[in-house]
Amino acid sequence: RCLPRKYQKHVVICSFRGSVSHGLTLEIGETVQILEKCEGWFRGFSTKKPTVKVNTIIINLSLSVCVSYRQYETAVPLEDPVITEVTSTLQEWAVLWKQLYVKHKVDLFYKLRHVMNELIDLRRQMLSGHLTQDQVREVKRHITVRLDWGNEHLGLDLVPRKDFEMVDADQISVSDLYKMVSVPAAITHTNCLQTPFPWRCRMFECWHANLLVLFAGRMLLNDSKKGPPHVHYRRPYGCAVLAMSDVLQTISELKEEKDFVLKVYTCNNENEWYQIHENIIRKSIHLSISLSNWAGLIISLQLLRGEMEQVRRENPMIFNRCVAITRKLGFPDVIMPGDIRNDLYLTLERGDFERGGKSVQKNIEVTVYVLYADGEILKDCISLGSGEPNICEHRFFVLYHNNSPRWSEVIKLPIPIDRFRGSHLRFEFRHCSTKDKGEKKLFGFAFTPLMREDGTTLSDESHELYVYKCDENTTFSNHALYLGLPCCKDDYNGCPNIPSSLIFQRSTKETLWISTQLSSTKLTQNGMDLLALLKWKAHPDRVMDILGRLRHVSGEEIVKFLQDILDTLFSILDDNTDKYGPLVFQSLVFIINLLRDSKYYHFRPVMDTYIQKHFAGALAYKELIRCLKWYMDRSAEVVRQDHIQEAMRALEYLFKFIVQSRILYSRATCGMEEDQFRTSIQELFQSIRFVLSLDSRSSETLIFTQAALLNSFPAIFDELLQMFTVQEVAEFVRGTLGSMPSTVHIGQSMDVVKLQSIARTVDSRLFSFPESRRILLPVVLHHIHLHLRQQKELLICSGILSSIFSIIKTSSLETSVQEEVEMVVESLLDVLLQTLLTIMSKSQSQEAVRGQRCPQCTGEYVSCLLSLLRQMTDIHFQHLLDNFQSKEELKVGLIAKLHMTNRLQVQNPFVWNSYFSLAVLYINQPSLQLETLTPAKRKKILDKYGDMRVMMAYELFSMWQNLGENKIHFIPGMIGPFLGVTLVPQSEVRNIMIPIFHDMMDWEQRKNGNFKQVEAELIDKLDSLVSEGKGDENYRELFGLLTQLFGPYPSLLEKIEQETWRETGISFVTSVTRLMERLLDYRWEFHFFYFYFRVSMVDWSCHSTEAAFTLLLYWELLQWEERPLREFLHYPAQSEWHRKEGLCRKVIHYFNKGKCWEFGIPLCRELAFQYESLYDYQSLSWIRKMEAAYYDNIMEQQRLEPEFFRVGFYGRKFPFFLRNKEFVCRGHDYERLEAFQQRMLGEFPQAIAMQHPNQPDEAILQCDAQYLQIYAVTPVPENVDVLQMDRVPDRIKSFYRVNNVRRFRYDRPFHKGPKDKENEFKSLWIERTTLTLTHPLPGISRWFEVEKRELIEVSPLENAISVVENKNQELRTLISQYQHKQLHGNINLLSMCLNGVIDAAVNGGIARYQEAFFDKEYIGTHPEDTEKITQLKDLMQDQVHILGVGLAVHEKLVHPEMRPLHKKLIDQFQMMRSSLCHVRAQLFLCSTQGNQRQCGYSGQCFYVALQGLPGLDKLSSASNPRGILTSHSPMSPESIKLMHRHR
Repeated sequence: RCLPRKYQKHVVICSFRGSVSHGLTLEIGETVQILEKCEGWFRGFSTKKPTVKVNTIIINLSLSVCVSYRQYETAVPLEDPVITEVTSTLQEWAVLWKQLYVKHKVDLFYKLRHVMNELIDLRRQMLSGHLTQDQVREVKRHITVRLDWGNEHLGLDLVPRKDFEMVDADQISVSDLYKMVSVPAAITHTNCLQTPFPWRCRMFECWHANLLVLFAGRMLLNDSKKGPPHVHYRRPYGCAVLAMSDVLQTISELKEEKDFVLKVYTCNNENEWYQIHENIIRKSIHLSISLSNWAGLIISLQLLRGEMEQVRRENPMIFNRCVAITRKLGFPDVIMPGDIRNDLYLTLERGDFERGGKSVQKNIEVTVYVLYADGEILKDCISLGSGEPNICEHRFFVLYHNNSPRWSEVIKLPIPIDRFRGSHLRFEFRHCSTKDKGEKKLFGFAFTPLMREDGTTLSDESHELYVYKCDENTTFSNHALYLGLPCCKDDYNGCPNIPSSLIFQRSTKETLWISTQLSSTKLTQNGMDLLALLKWKAHPDRVMDILGRLRHVSGEEIVKFLQDILDTLFSILDDNTDKYGPLVFQSLVFIINLLRDSKYYHFRPVMDTYIQKHFAGALAYKELIRCLKWYMDRSAEVVRQDHIQEAMRALEYLFKFIVQSRILYSRATCGMEEDQFRTSIQELFQSIRFVLSLDSRSSETLIFTQAALLNSFPAIFDELLQMFTVQEVAEFVRGTLGSMPSTVHIGQSMDVVKLQSIARTVDSRLFSFPESRRILLPVVLHHIHLHLRQQKELLICSGILSSIFSIIKTSSLETSVQEEVEMVVESLLDVLLQTLLTIMSKSQSQEAVRGQRCPQCTGEYVSCLLSLLRQMTDIHFQHLLDNFQSKEELKVGLIAKLHMTNRLQVQNPFVWNSYFSLAVLYINQPSLQLETLTPAKRKKILDKYGDMRVMMAYELFSMWQNLGENKIHFIPGMIGPFLGVTLVPQSEVRNIMIPIFHDMMDWEQRKNGNFKQVEAELIDKLDSLVSEGKGDENYRELFGLLTQLFGPYPSLLEKIEQETWRETGISFVTSVTRLMERLLDYRWEFHFFYFYFRVSMVDWSCHSTEAAFTLLLYWELLQWEERPLREFLHYPAQSEWHRKEGLCRKVIHYFNKGKCWEFGIPLCRELAFQYESLYDYQSLSWIRKMEAAYYDNIMEQQRLEPEFFRVGFYGRKFPFFLRNKEFVCRGHDYERLEAFQQRMLGEFPQAIAMQHPNQPDEAILQCDAQYLQIYAVTPVPENVDVLQMDRVPDRIKSFYRVNNVRRFRYDRPFHKGPKDKENEFKSLWIERTTLTLTHPLPGISRWFEVEKRELIEVSPLENAISVVENKNQELRTLISQYQHKQLHGNINLLSMCLNGVIDAAVNGGIARYQEAFFDKEYIGTHPEDTEKITQLKDLMQDQVHILGVGLAVHEKLVHPEMRPLHKKLIDQFQMMRSSLCHVRAQLFLCSTQGNQRQCGYSGQCFYVALQGLPGLDKLSSASNPRGILTSHSPMSPESIKLMHRHR
């Protein structure tokens, strides 16, 4: 049965192999369209293979929605867009990631692999569905960071994002899209972190956690008295400090607790205890010492982000453990209405006390009490810290023998507000004896009240308190006895005449210093102004003065008591509106403007909360409207308008109060006086319009008033919408904006303010309603039109237009915006085009005056124009055309618009020329060239838009057909542009354009009798375009016989054959086709061979040796003369000698970089000779040192031998200079055959790799295809003498084996005649191909053409000789390296090599050669091979000798665990040696006595015969002095015995 359309398309989330009958193979991420469903079976097809419709079981499909764009449909999964993006991106990266490895970008390869694994893990977390919203947001942030990083490093597109998701370009305006891609922050992420968070992090970095450690017990820790102490004292022990900067770096990314170990320090002197933490922070270790290495504290910390309620909600387990919450010492950033706090923080700073007749200083203990007015000690009013229970009294710690103690100990006094008045603090001082009884004797006290008589609290500062004497027997039952005494100097000045007969006498030499800090939302320290305002009813006669003095109250006090102050103001207003109304209005304006200050701006939410929840002035709106209107009406009369400007700045919150007051009044009276309120608002807006309509050009003060009003005006819209309809508010705003002067000459600053007000109006919620937008758009567009016409404030205007188009685009998704777009088109299209043309035509000078030119806003206006054009429909274009009164006017208008869009200043008056030029530019724009895009991006574009080049080509062809007889006017002018379209590598576009060239030829033939102009222009443009590097291989067939056109049209030649001028036409097409082929071939050849010279002049990263040989060619053309030379390429004008010297140094440098020091040494000698002849000893010393360094490098540095590859290019599809030719290429370092093949196939993606080394037949050579034949070849050294010298180190020989080589060899084994099944070596021949190059490698290129090919057949015996000889050379090299310690440590390589030769010799290997060639039958039938058999015998003998030396070296280096392997090698070697000696004896007898004699001799005869064999002298003493044995260290007796037996 058919499914609903919305369920038709699905995305596969699990691959399906389709192994069932009629199954459909599906890959993950593939889109499937379901046609029918029945009992778990689905019938449908994949969008990749729409022709294959089958029935299949699809177990797991994800739902998707089908989105249509024009005629294209796209299946969009319903899963989170970020997950979808991760899936598609990982699929795209997987291909590019493998290419990184092939391109040797190893670092990026591993980094990308790590990022891909992270993305897979993050995607898994998203799919789990167990994350909170904040966690999902954090995961998305991590995902997008990694996606953008990978796309940037891979050269892919960076996409604009909104809330971490890719934006849909079809859902937003072009202006918004331009903003997102022009601001770097928008490309990565938006709103990743809240604004205050970085500031808070920086604040925490300055903090330290201080942990003070006290102990309770005896006075001294080292007290030797036994038994428990009678009295416990609080004594300082140590301090630990933790820097919060270290904490944040450690725990910022962790989600669990982290332990920190803090080292505990103590003081050398207790007098420094009060600042021990500061000494630790300053690292003043000489003032504090560590208790011990083990003394420390371990604390666990965890960082929780967010507001308190959010933290509680997300971490319930933490708060279930009785976690203590510590409030900030002082007020938080914002005090919301309803927040009540009343905490007094007390710091006991220091004291000065007398010795009191004692021989030593006192041990002073201070006890503090909080007492109420009646003398009762307040319970639970002392807090030592969060989480600790409150107490009634507190004893501060004791400092040993110190009459001037400094404590700096802080406690909190959470005293209830109703108990604050009348309460006081009492401090009692006791001396603590260290005697046995441990007595505490009271000797004095101090006190201080918490609130003064005027109702203000103790000020936040340090207080010096008097100390009064008393003794242990003193009782404080009557607190009035001391409360009448002065507690400090200020009190003493207030009551100087104190009788001396009081029972408490002040100790004049003893004082106590304390400091207090009050954190209260109800108590104040400002008694004269703020307290008087809050208690205005106590002094009703002073209300006028109190309101006037509100400006003298500090801002901190006002925001702290904001709710109380506002309640007081409105209660005063309700008490007597006529009398106090203006003063209350001024006070309210003052408070509102205070919150505009950046210092108090964060208290604005407090004001908003108050208005919404706590404001109760139901009648206030009448007076506020009256006062505000009065201020505005007087703006034209008053000279000083500071108070008017302040009222204008407070307009937003004044309207908030007005609207909320009216709402309260309506609720209370059921909507009474509604008409009066509306009338008053209308009158108020009349006053606003009056202020804005005033001519301010002659009054700077009035300008500031109008500016203040315009800045505040858009903020009142939301408030008005609570009381009026959208249309009514829009009418208010339109009238206000319309009252502003239409001229743009009222002043530059006023123009800016006016446009900023309009911009805020457009961005407001009011403008988002379609019904209000239709009312406001005309006046907004009118002001923008004026400024664009005068080219004033272009940047601000572009921002307003961007916002308008963004809103219209958003609204168009839900409702029709045809009317609004029509307004914009009629008002701004012409002036917008003119503005853009003016901006583009002006010079790029940065000295332009602001307002006349804004070079930064070109992109903004282009995006605005595109936004407008995108919103326009056929109806709008038709209306636009209808506005032209005549065809001439229409032509001029279209030309202007097309020229602007084309960015061309074309003088041709024809509209069609501009249209065709624009169409050509459209087709050729880089963003539409799908062939250059990645497969994923290409698929997205094709799925959504199709190939837009084809659509435009059809439009262009249609317009050309409509020209009729007027086509002749575009010949030959449009040949070049149309030919440029055919260069697009899209077959359908090319086929569409071909008939146009036939038309051009036909129309010129009709007019002139020939088509010389078309022919000349076509050939000239082809030459020009191909020379610029355009065109591809398929382009050569563009005019060929097989080119098929679209629809009913035949090929170009077929169409020409139907014309009367067919002979000329066919000749022309044939010539053009041949020209195309030659041009493309020459371009290929030039590009291919010039590449190396370009590299040698620009980048030597991979071709240093080739660069050196290239420059060497130029160097050889110069002479060591002083002839002046002109500037050439990047060489300056200089003498010929200096240029040759510079070239020589550069060539030497590149040879050094390519590790070809042997080529650089002769040049060093050449330079040394020149320097020596000029007595330039400094340069001579430098070049000689370099030459010596090169010799050291040859002997010390390891050089890799490169691989060489033979490459054959077969087929007619290859360029002419490569076609059916073969080359030998020098591979890169570490490049093997497989990697080289991949590289070549990457350069020729259409080529087919041949899998055999045989020469291709004629069919392959002449086919229209590309075949590559690649195999490795072996260099044949030219300098054989060096390689044959025994004393030359192998590192030197290695260089000459692979450098300066012109001949290369390739061997192909085959069997001639019947194959010997028992020993295939008897019939194994080698076909040896030797290739000779045009130039030796290395040279100016990494590859050269093969100029000569030689083919010979190598007999089985010759092949055996070559194999054994090569193996001997390999063994010598390896053993020598181990002897000279060039290879260290691991001897596995030597072990494997020895085992491979010895084991093969025993089980096969040379034993097979012995059976094949040392047989008497073979010797008898091949007498011509006697010398070769002797040569093979000598080589085998050499191999035995070399293996013996190798075993001796192996014995010395072998690890004890590998001794069994060594023993096995020795045993097998003995078997190999015995076998070889036996065969040689047979060979000797057969060669001396013929076939009739039998070879049965004793061991003695065999030994004599063996000694007489030719070549054995090589193993005797003649070879020992300079052989490898002489350089070997002493061997074991077993090895010596073995070697003697061998010799």
